[in-house]
Amino acid sequence: MSTKIYVEGGGDRQKRTIQACRAAFSRYFQKVVPEGAQPRIVACGSRQKAYEDFTKGLNDPDYDIVLLLVDSEGPVSPGDDSWTHLRKRDHWAKPNDAGNDTAHMMVQCMESWFMADKACLIAFYGQHFNAHALSARMEIEHIPKNDVSTALANATRNTQKGPYHKTRHGFALLGDIDPGKVEAVSPFCERLHRHLRDQ
Repeated sequence: MSTKIYVEGGGDRQKRTIQACRAAFSRYFQKVVPEGAQPRIVACGSRQKAYEDFTKGLNDPDYDIVLLLVDSEGPVSPGDDSWTHLRKRDHWAKPNDAGNDTAHMMVQCMESWFMADKACLIAFYGQHFNAHALSARMEIEHIPKNDVSTALANATRNTQKGPYHKTRHGFALLGDIDPGKVEAVSPFCERLHRHLRDQ
């Protein structure tokens, strides 16, 4: 089965950051699915562009499965699936040809996944990384997006790499983190991983 995933990330179509985003997600998913079954990653820039590109590419005959992966940008109401949340928040309609399992989310944002692998953050930033600034809460999907951003800024402020930066640090971290740790504390991530493994 061949899979293509349209992902949010990479900035406003800047070639360097788009390539970094695509490479990061590719590295991440190499640790999730068997060799030879990795999805093709399409880094789209903005979340709106990801949705539009997904809608246009949904019936690509070269792929058996076409998925959308974006940040939830906030908490997800109990019982809501991805399409329900995206309809409420972004007013995105589920395309007629899209199944209920074609949309996936990083809840509440990509950086939320980093909270599941603090050892990776410590190794990446090294000396003067302040792990105590990070939330001790294990249910990472319930940590508000703004709190995740503030915690990362405070934890990294005095490191040699400097304060957390999405394109300079975020994509490298995404490629380094342990997907098993993320899915253990993120039901939406576990759903995405299971979807990819079951194909």
